[in-house]
Amino acid sequence: MRSVNKGITIIGWLALCLAPNLGFAEGGNDKGKEQPPSEQTGKFSYVLGWRMASELENLPMKLDSKALVQAIEDRMQGKKPQYDQAEMEKIRNDMMTAFQKEKGRQLEELGAKNRAAGQAFLAENGKKTGIVTTASGLQYQVVREGKGDKPKATDQVTVHYTGTLLDGSEFDSSVKRGQPVTFPLDKVIPGWTEGLQLMQPGGKYKLFIPPQLAYGNMGSGNKIGPEATLIFDVELLEVKSGKGGS
Repeated sequence: MRSVNKGITIIGWLALCLAPNLGFAEGGNDKGKEQPPSEQTGKFSYVLGWRMASELENLPMKLDSKALVQAIEDRMQGKKPQYDQAEMEKIRNDMMTAFQKEKGRQLEELGAKNRAAGQAFLAENGKKTGIVTTASGLQYQVVREGKGDKPKATDQVTVHYTGTLLDGSEFDSSVKRGQPVTFPLDKVIPGWTEGLQLMQPGGKYKLFIPPQLAYGNMGSGNKIGPEATLIFDVELLEVKSGKGGS
């Protein structure tokens, strides 16, 4: 899932919330069916509305809350919509296009900011004692050397790691989960493929990975933005020759 599609995801979530997907037939307010107490219904309605609003805050454009509430009221009261089906579909599609365009603009702006911050950081970091910069732009620091054969790109490795952004915020940690991870070394971001081939089992390195060796202009999930420079503390626990192990 990419941030650019966040608006579509939210619209889909709203559709699920308002759809008859909880085992009730459409028109579930039939008088012949037992209904929850009005106080309970009111509380649930408020919670649902609050959750909807929290999701809508992630849209790249501010919505007209009065029109949104009016549409919900009209639908729940059985009134005719202000627009026919074709008009509503066109309005929706036009707005989704506008959402994506604006989100793309925001991502480009954030990417430029992250890229500049990463370049400045790596330029200064590269001057520090113990920091090595490779031809690709990867930087690493040896925390503890290991022993044995270094892995090849075709090997599987088992590692413990913690990943942080430049501001120190942590986005992932196998250490906190208490479970190391095993993976083929050629199936991860280029910065890891290169960096771990420098290590020996038992070794600990700190890797400073520029965006072109990480997730580039797409970022990853909600925590790693576009053009983000990443820092990993990595401990190489085991190397398994080839890809037959797990």
